Amino acid sequence: MYSCGQEGTIMLKSDDKDSIFRMLYLDKKELLSLYNAVNGTHYTNAEDLEINTLQNAIYMNIKNDVSFLFNFQVNLYEHQSTVNPNMPLRDLFYVADLLQNYVKDFDLYGRGLVKIPAPRFIVFYNGKEKQPERRVYKLSDAFSKKQDEPELELTVTVSTINAGTNAEMLGNCKTLREYMQYIERVREYATQMVIEEAVERAITECIKEGILAEFLKRNRAEAIKVSIYEYNEELHLENVRREGYEDGVARGRVQLQELLLDILQEVGDVSAELKDIIVSQKDMTTLSKWVKQASKSDT
Repeated sequence: MYSCGQEGTIMLKSDDKDSIFRMLYLDKKELLSLYNAVNGTHYTNAEDLEINTLQNAIYMNIKNDVSFLFNFQVNLYEHQSTVNPNMPLRDLFYVADLLQNYVKDFDLYGRGLVKIPAPRFIVFYNGKEKQPERRVYKLSDAFSKKQDEPELELTVTVSTINAGTNAEMLGNCKTLREYMQYIERVREYATQMVIEEAVERAITECIKEGILAEFLKRNRAEAIKVSIYEYNEELHLENVRREGYEDGVARGRVQLQELLLDILQEVGDVSAELKDIIVSQKDMTTLSKWVKQASKSDT
């Protein structure tokens, strides 16, 4: 996925759709800084950290951003711009593959207990939809039958990194803070101009102002391409969700109209004029009110 250019610079292969987040945290020093900010620790030896992100492991068309072994933990970090309560299930699939690879040389049928690193699942959220600073998703929330003590559980901690949130964590991780500032600038300029121009302007300004400056200078062409792709993907997902919501509202409106007509027809004939009024009514609250009134009426 990545190759090393001159002087160890990180280069993104042109046939991969990656993300700025993944590109930034391929660097062990940056990843250790992020780990310290998340956990309130002060580790300094980045060489103790082992990146073990699976290549070509894709679930629901989305790659895991980065996974790594450190301090007897396997850490799965993900950046998202959309709210996704299905992260525990996605992470379950992913960590199963990671652990299977980790224990491949151990005897799982022997009498000795095979020790594995403790999994930790973190999502960094910076979407437009307002969210709490921190929330936890649980795999058991998805169980069709609720259990007081689930025999299989996985929790994902989601931290919001938009401006004005999680000040301590952002204050302790310069790269994460500057990443957030860069993304916000791209979004702001994209409301004023085409995305290609917005990304160019954001990168030029960030370099001048020292925001991810070295990274953006080394990887300018790749950062432009990836940022445009990420923005377009985010916009596409927003449109899909909006269309789905509008379709759902339209179906609900039709169902209320049909229910109201059925109730009225049981009482007596419905005039063409009244039917037109009902069919032309678009307000769901009004339709619901009419249905309740019709249900109580005998005439």
